[in-house]
Amino acid sequence: MLRLLMSSCSLLLPATPAWRCRGRYFPAICLTIGLMIASHGSSATEALLWFSTERPTLAAQQAVDLLDSAAADGLDAQDYNAEGLRKAIDNAISGMALATDQVIRIDLALTSAMRRYITDLHFGRVDPRQLGANYRQATGAFDADLLLASAITDDRLAQTVRSVAPALPQYGSLQEALAHYRELTDHPAWQQDLPALPNGHLKPGEKYAGIAALWQRLELLGDLRTDAAPPGRYEGIIVEGVRIFQERHGMVPNGVLGKDTFALLNVPPASRARQIELALERLRWTPFLPAPRVVVVNVPEFMLRAYQVRDGRIEMKTAMKVIVGTTGKTPTPLFDADMRFIEFSPYWNVPPSIARSETLPRLRRDPGYFDRQGFEFVGSDGRVIVGLDSTSLDSASLDAVQRGQMRIRQKPGAGNALGDIKFVFPNKDNIYLHHTPTPQLFKRDRRDFSHGCIRVEAPVELAKFVLADAPEWSEARIVQAMRKGKSTTLRLQEALPVVIAYHTAAVRDGRVYFFPDIYRQDPLLDAALRQRSLAVRSSHPANIPAESTY
Repeated sequence: MLRLLMSSCSLLLPATPAWRCRGRYFPAICLTIGLMIASHGSSATEALLWFSTERPTLAAQQAVDLLDSAAADGLDAQDYNAEGLRKAIDNAISGMALATDQVIRIDLALTSAMRRYITDLHFGRVDPRQLGANYRQATGAFDADLLLASAITDDRLAQTVRSVAPALPQYGSLQEALAHYRELTDHPAWQQDLPALPNGHLKPGEKYAGIAALWQRLELLGDLRTDAAPPGRYEGIIVEGVRIFQERHGMVPNGVLGKDTFALLNVPPASRARQIELALERLRWTPFLPAPRVVVVNVPEFMLRAYQVRDGRIEMKTAMKVIVGTTGKTPTPLFDADMRFIEFSPYWNVPPSIARSETLPRLRRDPGYFDRQGFEFVGSDGRVIVGLDSTSLDSASLDAVQRGQMRIRQKPGAGNALGDIKFVFPNKDNIYLHHTPTPQLFKRDRRDFSHGCIRVEAPVELAKFVLADAPEWSEARIVQAMRKGKSTTLRLQEALPVVIAYHTAAVRDGRVYFFPDIYRQDPLLDAALRQRSLAVRSSHPANIPAESTY
């Protein structure tokens, strides 16, 4: 009998993914209500959250309003059966009195929907590990049932719901951007593509039949702000508007309207709105780290930003370009970890995969490469094997590296692959931040050239940020240690969190930026969210009373 009652409650309040924190009290509550329903006890309604004397409370009306507004956070109200619950609550308010079992079914269904809603808002809807993103979950309890009960008791339901969303300025900025792009979704300016470009491109000073349409789109997107009329040619302020558009989309802002810029201008606002929704979902995955400082790398943006948290305010202290893992070959993994060391004038231990695929074949063809690169052999005991150079290099030594019995490492120096500094945050993928002897690559607009590790454009600035709580490490001392040519490892006084993130939409200085989806992560997340929506909607209770049976 008890199993049957619990099963009935499970149908009304379907389970959500196991990776999330669940309420500790729900099974007991569900069983208690079930027993009371079975015994037709007059106290059955005493355990309800949303009803009083057979009518919905103000909190119930607030709850369905909140579910209706889920889209503002990039969520889907249909996932929470918002329409069905709205009808049930409205009918319970204005219609005939409902039977006790009907009241209980509506109450349980609304509790289930609100639990799912605030959990989704806090953690996100899918487990990021499904998509290869290994982020730690925040420490501390998150009890959805307890939160709801407390919020209703204190008459703070709306405030409580807002408090579970990510407390990040970027989150609110993306919400505003989402609302704007949704407003543009059905705008006539996007009902048809822009007229084709003459000769496949458009340069300043040339004529173009689509000037008026281009002008309108740039105005609506915020890239062109003027009361002037469109010019007769592609010149002046409209060229500047295209430059701003190009910069916002991760392109070289040269003002030339070529096929790539043209294609981006024809992307419908609905697609951009979905891109922003995915960015909001990823922000809900972001670990809520208690540390006062954090380093964040946004892979598709090819940027690193270092933040300081003081008195609840997040302040960006430095930003720099980065080079990330090559698309389709060695993508940079997504995770978070704690930076614990800095290595000045580091050795580069050639990873076995790189040694086998690149270094060993090169050495077999060109033994002199060994000395030119400053390589040395290291035995399994960690000691350098002396007496081996390009003149004495033999197949036996190379075969030993192939078998993993020896390894190759590069000595500190100007040509070292890691440059002259390495920032270490231990992780299973052996990914780290480091300098590079090829800084010219930072001039590229697209910078996915590495084997997975992340090269930083301004290592001294990053070191100053990391060592901000160690005043003895002045800029001069940092530079001296980097150029010393002798490997030195410095252990940080406090671990500093590093987050490797993936956002193809972001708001910077009030402008919405869209970045190329270099690792094709957006379609994966989009598919996972759609699949999840199908699953939760199929679990919605089919027996929410729409009207009284009396």
